Amino acid sequence: MTIHDLAEYEILDEHRVEDVQSDGFILRHKKSGARIAILSNNDDNKVFYIGFRTPPEDETGVPHIIEHTTLCGSKKFPVKDPFIELAKGSLNTFLNAMTYPDKTVYPVASCNDQDFKNLMDVYLDAVFNPNITKYEEIFKQEGWHYELTGKDDELKINGVVYNEMKGAYSSPDEVLSSQIYRSLFPDNTYSKDSGGNPEYIPKLTYEAYLDFYHKYYHPSNSYIYLYGDMDVVERLEWLDKEYLSLYDYKKVNSEINKQPAFDEIKNVEAQYSITMDDTQENKTYLSYNRVVGDTLDEMLYQAFDVLDYALVSSPGAPVKQALIDAGIGDDVYGSYDAGILQPVFSFVAKNANASQADEFESIIENTLKEVVKTGINKEALLAGINSSEFKFREADFGQFPKGLLFGLNCLDSWLFDDMKPFIHLECLGTFAKLRKAVDTDYFEKLIQEYLLDNTHGSSVTVKPKRGLGNEREEALAKELSDYKASLSDEEIKKLIEDTEHLKKYQEEPSSDEDLRKLPMLTRADMKKNAMPFSNIEDELLDVKVVRHDIESNGIDYISFLFDAGDFAQSELGYLGFFTNALGLVSTEKYSYTDLANATNIYTGGISTGTASHPDIKDRNNFVFKFEVKLKVLEKNLDKALELMEQMLLSSDFTDTKRLGELVAQIKARLQANLSSSGHLVAAMRSMSSFSRYALYQDELKGVAFYRSICRIEKELSESPKSVSDKLAAIAKKLFARNRMLISFTGNNEAYGNAKPSLEKVIAGFNKMSAVGNQAEVHFNTAKEAFIDASQIQYVAKTGDFICEGYEYTGALRLLRIILSYDYLWINVRVKGGAYGCMNTFLRSGESYFVSYRDPNLSDTLDVYDRIPEYIKNFSPDERDMTKYIIGTFSALDTPMNPEAKGSRSLSAYLEGITYEQIQKERNEILNAQPEDIRRLADLVEAVLKKDSICVIGNENMIKESAGLFENVEKLI
Repeated sequence: MTIHDLAEYEILDEHRVEDVQSDGFILRHKKSGARIAILSNNDDNKVFYIGFRTPPEDETGVPHIIEHTTLCGSKKFPVKDPFIELAKGSLNTFLNAMTYPDKTVYPVASCNDQDFKNLMDVYLDAVFNPNITKYEEIFKQEGWHYELTGKDDELKINGVVYNEMKGAYSSPDEVLSSQIYRSLFPDNTYSKDSGGNPEYIPKLTYEAYLDFYHKYYHPSNSYIYLYGDMDVVERLEWLDKEYLSLYDYKKVNSEINKQPAFDEIKNVEAQYSITMDDTQENKTYLSYNRVVGDTLDEMLYQAFDVLDYALVSSPGAPVKQALIDAGIGDDVYGSYDAGILQPVFSFVAKNANASQADEFESIIENTLKEVVKTGINKEALLAGINSSEFKFREADFGQFPKGLLFGLNCLDSWLFDDMKPFIHLECLGTFAKLRKAVDTDYFEKLIQEYLLDNTHGSSVTVKPKRGLGNEREEALAKELSDYKASLSDEEIKKLIEDTEHLKKYQEEPSSDEDLRKLPMLTRADMKKNAMPFSNIEDELLDVKVVRHDIESNGIDYISFLFDAGDFAQSELGYLGFFTNALGLVSTEKYSYTDLANATNIYTGGISTGTASHPDIKDRNNFVFKFEVKLKVLEKNLDKALELMEQMLLSSDFTDTKRLGELVAQIKARLQANLSSSGHLVAAMRSMSSFSRYALYQDELKGVAFYRSICRIEKELSESPKSVSDKLAAIAKKLFARNRMLISFTGNNEAYGNAKPSLEKVIAGFNKMSAVGNQAEVHFNTAKEAFIDASQIQYVAKTGDFICEGYEYTGALRLLRIILSYDYLWINVRVKGGAYGCMNTFLRSGESYFVSYRDPNLSDTLDVYDRIPEYIKNFSPDERDMTKYIIGTFSALDTPMNPEAKGSRSLSAYLEGITYEQIQKERNEILNAQPEDIRRLADLVEAVLKKDSICVIGNENMIKESAGLFENVEKLI
């Protein structure tokens, strides 16, 4: 049987989607009207999603709350949290749900056929038959609820989405983004934040929430996507029988109307919060925004991505450089959102002065006029095109299945034209047209039409305000106090009872009968053998090469690693700056602008970084490398190596103006990252009180690095030559042949072809650079808190089990899943209201527990301290134990692209990990019993007794808990 034989479906189109090596089908389910798009190919990492067009009408976050709550139990699978049960017990390679400005999407992926079918069933029942209509408690838990524990206690608001968005709205970047869309689309859905504004989320009623669900969650308003190697006919028959045939077509009014163009540019001002003692000077965000065509225009869709690179995102791009030269902003960048009906292109200057708003606009427009007049740098255009095409062809999306990203890309057009899900996947022809257009005035005309002559735009200024967060907290506290005061004794009693009832609901586990309704695999379904390593040693001109014989589709992945273990702790901040500056300064043969363009024309990227590896065989030996990674088509290898050699051996650090620009940019981006990734920053900072690995992470990426960048910025203004000299000294010390190790990922033939080129580049390096002993380090304070302007916290507690005499075992991987999706999930997220919680046990002994966007502080630390008691009493039945094992294997067996396989093998080589060790750990997981987990209670207790904590977050909350800390200071 073929798709053509399925009478339940109408085939609207079928054709080969050659650019992604797939057979494409566009179908319509006749009875329900559901839309289906299929990309059939030989990729065993299969992907399914169902999406709905969900345009919000207000700021209450109803689409976002529904996204959370539909995955909290359904008719066929009535367990309280099937999402978590699947995370614990499936071999998924992706499992999540996402809310966008105009759609909500529920994707899953798996390489296991039966697992994939199970995931589809659970997700489809979740969206069509959720328990949200039966249990208002689900809405309260995930959305918002009043919390009152006693008649004399303070009335509070809690809820997972509520706390998530409090965290989001603590970010000036989020405030800017929401204001841009409000300014550009006042009359359609894009002016409303689908995630929810925490000020308005508590205005959402349970009834309005259910109305929204019933309106939009119907097959007639759905977008169903299947990708990969599967029996498509069988899946479509099942889909019809189990779900779609149960529904008749229903007219759903979810269409999104275009915003009419403005007669003149809108000017908007908004505010974001900074701490009370922070300076307001040079903390303003300026933006210049224009609506550009619509997302169904294939050429515009790609062309403005290229213009983003050529005008503003690339080093030395004309608009960016003009603004920086004028002293407007520490970080200037472009933003292009083509995932909505009317795409938006923005220029943004971060950390500017509010008085510079007019000058900001004037410089942008004058620069654009000059570019139109004299022509855009053709090399920059080609670099932008080639970079986009390389990324598309490589289809490397890290941990995310490429089929998922292809599917989400489909929705950019499919949401607005039922016949056009694949137009942005068939883009190689578009790239070819754009390449030809470089020699015409096509791009200049786009600038004139959409950026200069276009009145559908806005200028949005977001200014800092001291204590704005505190003002909002105080206003909310007064509002809640007044509301409580207005209640009768009976109403207060009801609130207390409701709070107790919700906690009881949250604490009550799903019944065993309900849990057994969820489909799951068995231990026998798990792969018995670990993925092998491929590390073959070779030597070229006395330099060790570790090559990884992996098929890489004609792309060479090469890393040059240089021993940096003898760099003193006081040098690490400079090494971090050096890492960020290399490739962004001029060289002997290239200006930094030309270097960036050449890199993007001839390679898939040249990146720099540092790599820290504990030696598993010798705890006292810490492997610390400076790493230069490049990926390149085999035909361009010589050019790629020449560019890399220029970067490493002839970078010019005497241009202190350029160094100042880079320092300002790094500082601005760190300011955003330290808050947005506060959970990882807090975990590493906490472990830096005892761990060399974590200390280096902090010195090179975290709080310590931010402090170093501030010092370097000051030194640049006072003694610029000393900064130049230090960077040059790092290059001279680091880039020597005797410090070098090369990693090569590609098949044997590719390596053989590359050897002469590698030998030639090795010969260009000095033979010797004295390598000293491993540097001494001084660890940080064990109990710290860092205050920022956010309304939530990131709470970390850490320790080291190996230094306490315990050994690493595969059961610790299992414990990570058990804690993440059971104990921590229930106590920190479900009951505590935090958006997330994580834990990790590293082979080298370092361990952490951390929360994400957490309304609590000391309560979360108490939850951590009770973990050993939970482990001691851990007594699952065989089914639950198997579930945890399957979830652990899901993380272990994530499909990897060639580059990731090479990196995994190299890490094992550097850390001294053998295949026998990982197979032993795999066996320990596969054969684990509850007593193996219970035996870890003492290990975890030893970790927690280290009592190393770090909290990043709200000023008032930290001050209330000041007695917990040895050091409290501002984060930024």
